[in-house]
Amino acid sequence: MTSIALLSTESDTRRALQLDALAGILPLERRDQLAKILTDEDVATLRHLAREGMGENSLRALASDLAYLEAWSLASTGSALPWPAPEALALKFIAHHLWDPARRAEDFSHGMPADVEASLRAGDHLRSDGPHASSTVKRRLAHWATLHRWKGLESPLGTPAIRTGLRLAVRASAKPRRRKSKRAVTRDILDRLIATCQSDRLADSRDLAILLVAFGSGGRRRSEVARLRLEQLTIEADVPLDPDDQDSARLPCMAIALGRTKNSQADDDARVLLIGPPVEALREWLERAAISKGAVFRAIDRWEAIDDRALTPQAINLILKRRCAQAGLDPIAFSAHGLRSGYLTEAARNGVALPAAMRQSQHRSVQQAARYYNDADQALGKAARLAI
Repeated sequence: MTSIALLSTESDTRRALQLDALAGILPLERRDQLAKILTDEDVATLRHLAREGMGENSLRALASDLAYLEAWSLASTGSALPWPAPEALALKFIAHHLWDPARRAEDFSHGMPADVEASLRAGDHLRSDGPHASSTVKRRLAHWATLHRWKGLESPLGTPAIRTGLRLAVRASAKPRRRKSKRAVTRDILDRLIATCQSDRLADSRDLAILLVAFGSGGRRRSEVARLRLEQLTIEADVPLDPDDQDSARLPCMAIALGRTKNSQADDDARVLLIGPPVEALREWLERAAISKGAVFRAIDRWEAIDDRALTPQAINLILKRRCAQAGLDPIAFSAHGLRSGYLTEAARNGVALPAAMRQSQHRSVQQAARYYNDADQALGKAARLAI
């Protein structure tokens, strides 16, 4: 029996089939679940946003947040999400997700009601304990407001009452921001991961290229690595090993045209360079896999047959975690984002100027990029040694 046959209504089936058109963006394994939660209008909005060229990551996050909002509305009010949303509903959302843990210990009615929490957990919409991260709540409210605008409706989510309520709730919940990867994949960690990719297996050749390309190109995001296509690559003239000595050994160089990223549009003409080992690893993988067009990094089955479709961003993350386990590292402590933070941390350790590192990493926020530099300097600086 197919998964479609298990859907409870014809409308669920129709929405599931419509979501198939977004399979390259939305996680296919959640299609049936999303079809049960999202309304026909929700699916039409998502398809419209996809046609308008919204970035894949943005659309994926928006779809996920919309599904959560719909599930929360059903659990907390018994009704689907209304459009436009009343201000009181937005305030209820804030109260259910940002609350004071100390007050909750004394008054269990404080925060999200037990029946709402149980309903969301039963549907696998809620997994974390305690109040939500303020960044998550702010993102969902922002997506809620975005959907109002796309529907041509006035959003109540920017009113003074909402802004004040959000600010006070964030202060009360005081949940510290968690990093996307507990540990950065710095050069020493990267070397341990590379050491697990030394056999003649195709998967080792592919994973070695993924690790070196992601790190060497400035810590590319997993979505950027997953959707990398051969058409984005350009062979450049060899460069000297020592930039100050034009007579030093030459290294192969390749450029990656990034196109649309989280912080740029497709026509921004952003590009980064690969030099040396990442180029060599990438060339070896492309030659062994006989890839002449399309997706660069693809799935490989147990018989070493290579799929035509690109790996998903989730697959990139799982590959890194699997290599961590093989290297004797704790996979829980690392994620694919650790390659991005690790690149900037390593740049700071090696005295690379922040603007130069940002040009390669394509960070737009100096504050965000500088945080990795500060973390790298803190343990080596004198400020933390005054008590010694």
